[in-house]
Amino acid sequence: MVTDTNVAPFSWPIRVYYEDTDAQGVVYYANYFRYMERARMEWLRALGVDQSRLLNEERRMFVVTETRAEFLAPAKFNDQVVVTARLSGLARATFDIEQNIYLHSLEGTPLVRGGVKVAFLNADTLRPLRVPAEFFEGTPI
Repeated sequence: MVTDTNVAPFSWPIRVYYEDTDAQGVVYYANYFRYMERARMEWLRALGVDQSRLLNEERRMFVVTETRAEFLAPAKFNDQVVVTARLSGLARATFDIEQNIYLHSLEGTPLVRGGVKVAFLNADTLRPLRVPAEFFEGTPI
């Protein structure tokens, strides 16, 4: 496993739509978790992990078991935000993903600092499985 933390994390741009905001015109807190989910799915796709095949053909799946978020500043309607995903820990049947959200770019104002713990499970029994090493080969932590 590569351990170079100077490598930029995977990033995914998202535009804030009116439907994402609350009565005060800022992004409703739960929507930040939706943004993080989208970035995680795109990150896994970029790593070559085909979740549809895993579920439908191999009967394996990912389940979020923990989530955390520290809300630092608000995003507003029509803002462009960038959501990141970076592997931050890997255990036998779980892995941790650090996720942050920035205004405009990775150098922009930090909006949310957070992450998730994900378990890898047998879809039929819901029992933990070993995370395949090839999922994250070459991925820095």
